[in-house]
Amino acid sequence: QLDYRFFDTDTLIETVARQSIAEIFDRDGEETFRQIESQVLAEVSAYRRCAIATGGGIILKRMNWSYLRHGIIVWLDVPIDQLCDRLQGDTTRPLLSNTDLKAKLDRLFEERHDLYHQADVHLIVELGELPEETVKKAIEAITQRLKIDEKERHFINCYFTFFCGYMGANCNVSMGRCDWRQWQ
Repeated sequence: QLDYRFFDTDTLIETVARQSIAEIFDRDGEETFRQIESQVLAEVSAYRRCAIATGGGIILKRMNWSYLRHGIIVWLDVPIDQLCDRLQGDTTRPLLSNTDLKAKLDRLFEERHDLYHQADVHLIVELGELPEETVKKAIEAITQRLKIDEKERHFINCYFTFFCGYMGANCNVSMGRCDWRQWQ
């Protein structure tokens, strides 16, 4: 809808590392994955007019907030039961492999909750909500946020960041930059 370039940090990580995320976790551990994730975010956050999908763990490193805070951060809050339905049988997420999925998602949410609440906009994704409906709600929320900034008469070349709480959960959401006039 916005005619922005789209990047997915997980896809970029796999491209750069030339291995799957599961392989990175198996061979080098989560810390190496998080380092690569930060490097990828640093690179793509320099682009203009783009949207970048991030996972829920992107907020764990303080350094990443410096990239995300260039603009508006939107947290898509998906109910844990809905995440469980989406992620059942997903073998591509190492933190969720070979574990009680609901218990793990509950624990991750507890660990990350305070960080998620630092987002500029908090959108609750309703059970059964279509992706198109979520996108519409997100655009409306970003528009409202930009109108507030416009009142301050600042030229805004902003980022907007969407991350889905917990583990991303195939929300297909993003971070990007926009010229506020695009939202008028």
